[in-house]
Amino acid sequence: MLLTYQFKLNPTSEQVVILETWGELLRRHWNYALGERLDWLRRTRSQIDRCSLVCEPIGEIPDKPDYYTQASNLKQTKELFPDYKNIYVDCQQQNLMRLDKAWKRWLIPDKKGKRGGKPRFKKRGDISSFTFPRVNSPKAGAHLTGNTLKLSKIGEIEVILHRPIPDGFEIKQATILSKADGWYVSFSLEDKTVPELLPIDEVKTTTGIDVGLEKFLTTADGQSIEVPQYYRKAQSKLARQQRKLARKKHGSKNYQKQAKKVALTHLHVARQRKEFHYQVAHWLVNSYDLIVFENLNIRGLARTRLAKSILDVAWGAFLQIMQAVAVRRGKLTLGVDPRGTSINCSSCGERVEKTLAIRVHSCSCGLVIDRDWNSALNLLKRGSIGLPIPGCGGLDSSQPVKQQVSYVNLRCSRYTACS
Repeated sequence: MLLTYQFKLNPTSEQVVILETWGELLRRHWNYALGERLDWLRRTRSQIDRCSLVCEPIGEIPDKPDYYTQASNLKQTKELFPDYKNIYVDCQQQNLMRLDKAWKRWLIPDKKGKRGGKPRFKKRGDISSFTFPRVNSPKAGAHLTGNTLKLSKIGEIEVILHRPIPDGFEIKQATILSKADGWYVSFSLEDKTVPELLPIDEVKTTTGIDVGLEKFLTTADGQSIEVPQYYRKAQSKLARQQRKLARKKHGSKNYQKQAKKVALTHLHVARQRKEFHYQVAHWLVNSYDLIVFENLNIRGLARTRLAKSILDVAWGAFLQIMQAVAVRRGKLTLGVDPRGTSINCSSCGERVEKTLAIRVHSCSCGLVIDRDWNSALNLLKRGSIGLPIPGCGGLDSSQPVKQQVSYVNLRCSRYTACS
């Protein structure tokens, strides 16, 4: 199992210049290598015995570029451009590996027949990270000793270790990245003692979760969590800062200062959202052994008129975090098809048509509950078919009303469990 621990760096002003220079040189190398690949693609688009109807490059057709040919040309690059001699060679190779992965995602479809977007040329500042693939090994370019990170050709940088690296974890690689508030290092840690997943026969507590925009999620036992709306709350402040940015002369010192303020606001919102996702994920994993969630087409939903609210709650990021936390704790998660869960009655199974404006499920069998609660119960029943799991039956109208779980209670439950 691989975990990522991120720590803030405290580099000197000279080291900051070196880090920024590396990012700019790697950006230029990315653009050159991508240009080679695109040029080869244009020259080989038509067969050799015919020409394109629009235009066709003339001249000798170069060999097909790939990672190995472009990595072998690094020696020639250093001879032509001596500045690249100051960059650790593994970082340049990792830069080419990133390009190779992006290129293959674009041209080669995955198992579902989907492909990624076309790799783009990077603007100034777009490449703000580089990776040392080996740490604390004899030929590694990065060595961590205590709270000091020694990087090849950069020097020793103080690391603010706000939490200790667990014993028995092996540091596989280190990625240096720039954010709006400074430089950080992300360590990829390998934990070989992966906890075994809980057997189905030993599952005691189960739930289904229905995510939404009115409430962040609702569980099958009627508990719900409100939507924090971090981006919505920061919109007015962000709008003022962006208006100030628009009035500055592009590229000036004042423009750069104001652009940093805008970036800091976005970073603060992203960190708030991520912390909230972890709080909810830990609360769910602490409370239940099996969590059934809905496999939503979030990319399709984000194209609707509710796109801003959907992207603000970030269901996809939350579900990834929840599954990662569950695996780390040995708990189970299961994704099911969400179609019909909001319409079908969780008690009798009858189909009750309703629009999005109707927030209460009222069935002829006498069941009157919240729409999201009914959906969570259907998700739990759908994910528990054929499994010897207790507590997966329907719901009658005598069930008590659901309760609201506050964000403060989530924080307490997480830190109590982790202490």
